[in-house]
Amino acid sequence: MGDLLTSNPVIELEGDEFWPLSGKPFFDVVLTKTNIKCLYQLVVPGKFSATLPSCSIPTVLIFRGKNWEMIYHGSSSHKRLDNWRAFAVDNNLKVGDACVFEQLECSSTRLVFRVQILRGDISSEFLDKLGGDNVDAPIVLE
Repeated sequence: MGDLLTSNPVIELEGDEFWPLSGKPFFDVVLTKTNIKCLYQLVVPGKFSATLPSCSIPTVLIFRGKNWEMIYHGSSSHKRLDNWRAFAVDNNLKVGDACVFEQLECSSTRLVFRVQILRGDISSEFLDKLGGDNVDAPIVLE
């Protein structure tokens, strides 16, 4: 079984792709309304964005063999991905889903992230413990 895992690190679970992280830099985000409704904003966490270029550059997200092109804005006060909406809609992302962004390439001219989507419903009981109606507050995985 060990040979099977090392020869093919992609494991199918409920139709989504999961694989061990390669040791390259990554960040994760548990999605809120702000990420997937109206504004479709995806702000890159501060600790991670500090390692990225301080300019606007083309960025590619890769998931299930498909690429989504967008722009990373590293020069703004909230370092973010623009044109994130197509990725979110195409992959039917919902509040409570988590995305892991593994950095495959980082230069002054291009960023590339391989994305894992972890489906999950955050129960209202858990949200109540976080402050009730404030579902736009980020949930940080440590």
